[in-house]
Amino acid sequence: MRSEAYSAIESYLSSTSSSQAKRLKADIVMNNRSLVLSMDDHEEVADEFQGVKLWWASGKHVCKTQSFAFYPVTDEKRFYKLTFHKKHRDLIIGPYLKHVLKEGTAIKVRNRQRKLYTNNGSNWSHVVFEHPATFQTLAMEQDKKEDIMEDLVTFSQAEEFYSRIGRAWKRGYLLYGPPGTGKSTMIAAMANLLGYDIYDLELTAVKDNTELRKLLIETSSKSIIVIEDIDCSLDLTGQRRPKKEKKDEAEEMKQHPMHKASKEEAKSSQVTLSGLLNFIDGLWSACGGERLIVFTTNFVEKLDPALIRKGRMDKHIELSYCGFEAFKVLAKNYQKLDSHKLFGRIQDLLREVRITPADVAEHLMPKTASRDLQTCLESLIQALESAKQAQD
Repeated sequence: MRSEAYSAIESYLSSTSSSQAKRLKADIVMNNRSLVLSMDDHEEVADEFQGVKLWWASGKHVCKTQSFAFYPVTDEKRFYKLTFHKKHRDLIIGPYLKHVLKEGTAIKVRNRQRKLYTNNGSNWSHVVFEHPATFQTLAMEQDKKEDIMEDLVTFSQAEEFYSRIGRAWKRGYLLYGPPGTGKSTMIAAMANLLGYDIYDLELTAVKDNTELRKLLIETSSKSIIVIEDIDCSLDLTGQRRPKKEKKDEAEEMKQHPMHKASKEEAKSSQVTLSGLLNFIDGLWSACGGERLIVFTTNFVEKLDPALIRKGRMDKHIELSYCGFEAFKVLAKNYQKLDSHKLFGRIQDLLREVRITPADVAEHLMPKTASRDLQTCLESLIQALESAKQAQD
């Protein structure tokens, strides 16, 4: 198993190595799009800390294992040797090495290949996360975007604050609104802003609360744990509902057998509301740190108040229908357009018509080579006028 300290030092020295070392090694990172350089074996580079100069040298021990195999295994042990004047011993062994490990770990995180995880029962599998969404391309009012971005960045830099007040370093977000308003895109933008991995948790695939805790323990720090459509994932509010509601649901099951099948599928999971609440902010939630927990829902009123109270879902973000500010972002994204004579008409219609950003984007999408800018905007205006007539 490779030493975490060695890896952090290697990352810390990468910039110094590239400017000083005579021989370099290169590794591909960041989705195979960039190189990280490190010094080759038996090279030496200098560093400076608080006016004190010191030297790092890379080394390697090679020894063949005692084996009677046709192809004996060579055992390589790589190391870094640090040289400094003995009068600076306390400074180097204390503050300097702590600084090296902290900076090296931060560089390693920035250069890592981020992943999108999903669960199959109690095990995670992953693919490379390459979603291009950013807050700049998100169809939303600018002041609202800036508020969310500031909240996220403040959280990511607040390790000492959370430690001082005695709380686990995590934060809950509830994203709610009609379908097509950009909840999943918002999550991708959050991950890209902070450089976090995403764990997309499918609750119906989790057998019980024990499996849920196991999944939580296996998530890494600097990650976003996502439960999409939380109101549809499991029947988490049944134990709190009045008897009349349960009776009404029983009648509905008789009339709609397909609903019964989906309910039975959800009941195959024994995850309870209590187990989920413990997952979010119980003792187990303090395992690891720097994690966001994000719920999405189309119907916030269906959720148990205990699930979304502040302290669990700390920030509630409503993603609503498309306004004129959001439209201008979409026009810039899809058509590279800042202004147009038809914008005034679109602005007037958006004040009166409820349409999702996804529907607006569909009209702005150039579907054929002959579909020009004017045609796209006229198509959107026609759809808005038709929606207005339907509302009237």
